[in-house]
Amino acid sequence: MNPLACASGVDLIIDYLEGVMAPELRLAVEAHVASCPRCVAFLESYRATPEILRRATAAAMPAELSETLLATLRARLDHPLGS
Repeated sequence: MNPLACASGVDLIIDYLEGVMAPELRLAVEAHVASCPRCVAFLESYRATPEILRRATAAAMPAELSETLLATLRARLDHPLGS
């Protein structure tokens, strides 16, 4: 198998992380990443992205709004629209 270039590795990253690629291709990706600091950094940032997004979008709902929302949803369950 030909050595991977960084650009082709980027195209394979999701399959690599999800573990759905052929074992020989996975070995080629791992061999490339092991010798490429740029790809190591890219892979680490790609793995960290979901947590970064969770923290960036986490917001506590004010208690009053939460209570109002729950009351509205319960009322709709008790009396669905059109019934």
